[in-house]
Amino acid sequence: MKTPQRSLDENRLRTAVTAANLPTLTMVLFQLTGDRRWLEDPYRPARGAGLGPNDSGGLDDALATEIRSAAVKAITAWSRGAEPVVSNPDPELLQTMLSTTVGEEVPAEYERLMREEMGFAPEPRPHRVPGERIAERDFRVVIIGAGVSGLIAGVRLKQAGVPFVILERNHDVGGVWLTNTYPGAGVDTPSYLYSFSFFPWNWSTHFGKRNEVAAYTAAMADHFGLREHIEFGVDVDSATWDETGQRWFVCGGGRTWSGSAVISAVGLFNTPKVPDLPGLGQFRGPAFHTAQWPSDVDVTGKRVAVVGTGASAMQVVPAIADRTAHLTVFQRSPQWVAPNAEYFAPVGEDVHWLMENVPFYHVWYRFRLAWVFNDRVHPSLQIDENWAHPEHSLNATNDGHRRFFTRYLHEQLDGRPDLIEKSLPAYPPFGKRMLLDNGWFAALRRDDVELVTDGVARITPTGVVTDRGQEYEADVLVLSTGFDARHYLPGIEVRGRGGAELHEAWNEDDAVAHLGIMVPGFPNFFLMYGPNTNAGAGGSFIFVAEAQGRYIADLLSLMGRTGIGELDVRPEALARWVSEVDEAHSRMVWSHPGMTTYYRNSRGRVVTNSPYRVVDYWAMTREPDLADFRRTPVRAHAA
Repeated sequence: MKTPQRSLDENRLRTAVTAANLPTLTMVLFQLTGDRRWLEDPYRPARGAGLGPNDSGGLDDALATEIRSAAVKAITAWSRGAEPVVSNPDPELLQTMLSTTVGEEVPAEYERLMREEMGFAPEPRPHRVPGERIAERDFRVVIIGAGVSGLIAGVRLKQAGVPFVILERNHDVGGVWLTNTYPGAGVDTPSYLYSFSFFPWNWSTHFGKRNEVAAYTAAMADHFGLREHIEFGVDVDSATWDETGQRWFVCGGGRTWSGSAVISAVGLFNTPKVPDLPGLGQFRGPAFHTAQWPSDVDVTGKRVAVVGTGASAMQVVPAIADRTAHLTVFQRSPQWVAPNAEYFAPVGEDVHWLMENVPFYHVWYRFRLAWVFNDRVHPSLQIDENWAHPEHSLNATNDGHRRFFTRYLHEQLDGRPDLIEKSLPAYPPFGKRMLLDNGWFAALRRDDVELVTDGVARITPTGVVTDRGQEYEADVLVLSTGFDARHYLPGIEVRGRGGAELHEAWNEDDAVAHLGIMVPGFPNFFLMYGPNTNAGAGGSFIFVAEAQGRYIADLLSLMGRTGIGELDVRPEALARWVSEVDEAHSRMVWSHPGMTTYYRNSRGRVVTNSPYRVVDYWAMTREPDLADFRRTPVRAHAA
């Protein structure tokens, strides 16, 4: 946790606190003063509705003024040398504070997680591998991919003193945030949550847009000196395990790299899924996937057809609707859409000032976002077998979500019964990733926008023909059809012990890995963003990636320090993990038959999403259980 400078301008402070999130400011006030009344009524904030930040905490103006005034006094005293009375809350107190600031009970297991995340306990770092150990066996790691996961892996390996190279097929870091340049591209997780815990940033908007997120990842790589470890323009095509030398050989572009271990950080959303539509190749105008948006395409005054209504379409359509001559949107199935007033809102300088200058403010603000966007919704995703309406909701809480989102849809599309009928999903909320309204409903209401729910049958040189035979003319064709997320490590042949090929072991689209990280028979090969680690209900994958990066770095540090030549997860550990994951999924929304989703493979098994809360996964990866692995010492001829 970064310690703010103590020299403060009191007038600047008085101005800044008017923009403060009151539940956050109240926690700061309590830590500085130790006065328990700030944790009790009438200062206890109310639970926030929906996905908003609940800046007022439900407190009236008089209470807000009292809190701000007391905070100014306490923060000023701190700036003049007074020490926080509660600098490191004990477990029971921290648990009380966590529940108080969000206005509802936070499970006890969050205390240990947030103690580390908020800086009340030292940041866990891998043990450094002595230089002589590195040299004697040429211990080094090959990382594939310089997106979020690959960069996290690089930071952790630097902390462990383990040499590494990152192979990146693009010209810069950032992964999907480098390559997805379509209009409106951005994050649907709050900026101060979708960020590295160890690299704070003054975000310009509450939900980061593509250019800023790309700049942020680039700045992180620069700050930690990662670029000197990256080779750009390398498209990896194979990784092969050498049993004799206990090493991996990674090939791409006619070159080969050798490493004691490999970390695959290729991501989940890297292969655009282009539908096999008859006539697609004969379309006369620009036709492209959103992830491959041409820099020279101008849609101004053009008739544009957008196929798909998923996350990227929901960003593209509002971003271009006021420039096109006519916009036709082809929808296979509707999406649940949540309101969020901050989607385009800028983060003011007062908030930046608070984040940088007021102790504890940033960590409490971030925790509140994490609770709302990560695990708060998890209980409502469980199937109640006795629920009377299983066709459109899972349980009483989920049904409440359905009513809330349905009311919002009716409000936004009031007077357009045609759009209401087309836009209201029949499946339970959160059956697909919840999307945020960034002007989607407003765009659909436009006279020059048409929502078509008939299936796309074929493409003509001048437009799109539906399965009812109606043709819609278009000058530009945009395929917002998602990614091939069911097939992991696409385009990379991975051969482990005995020449076994990883995709064959996975039956192509039935990927499994212990903790989403390791597969038996592929020693020293680690996956980040592997099977069953996607946060389907929303939230920040960066948190999951940090947990995986720490886990992998701990194992590699152990290998380097203790002379382990091969670390191979036991088949029984994987079987136990898969059984538990599948059993958990059988009781969750993503197994509901009412929708088509990339979460499930051709056999109906959920392969992408995690059934666990982030706090559960954090605990699972907190410390490697060595009983899960077969450990083989370094062979003399391999050293």
